[in-house]
Amino acid sequence: MTQNAQGMEVATLGGGCFWCLEAVYDQLKGVTDVVSGYAGGHVPNPTYQQVCSGATGHAEVVQITFDPAVVSFEDLLHVFFTIHDPTTLNRQGADVGTQYRSVIFYHTPEQKETAERVIAELEAQQVWDQPIVTEVTPLDAFYPAEDYHQEYFARNPYQGYCQVVIAPKVAKFRQKYMERLKA
Repeated sequence: MTQNAQGMEVATLGGGCFWCLEAVYDQLKGVTDVVSGYAGGHVPNPTYQQVCSGATGHAEVVQITFDPAVVSFEDLLHVFFTIHDPTTLNRQGADVGTQYRSVIFYHTPEQKETAERVIAELEAQQVWDQPIVTEVTPLDAFYPAEDYHQEYFARNPYQGYCQVVIAPKVAKFRQKYMERLKA
């Protein structure tokens, strides 16, 4: 795996609304930073409004910086597949469009191999009734989302979408991975 000077690695994942993923990964031991943003499209530096139109081809994603000595890329993927539905093409719940697709943007050949193996294992275990449609594709470019999207759940816990959509995902994560939570 490619590591930076501090030994950290980076993963880029899209599983519907980036606010949901960020709220979960912010609480995972070994994760040092989570940035909401856009990847997988053809327009440089897209805005939220452009991405929401579906015309740019971008997915809402989070870019996760993590310490592989504490949490592995495979661990990140197991959390990823716990907190979203990887069987719905271009949708998560009421959020519909290519910007909400399930996607793993790999940074290295090792990440690609791990992602394909984890998906194959989950398919073999028949965790879902439908096939997994998660894309596994190389990361071309990542564009951070506007500032108001960063730490959205932490800053707006009582907002309606946060209460109805994000809070249950965070609760499910916390219950399943209690021993992996940051102190």
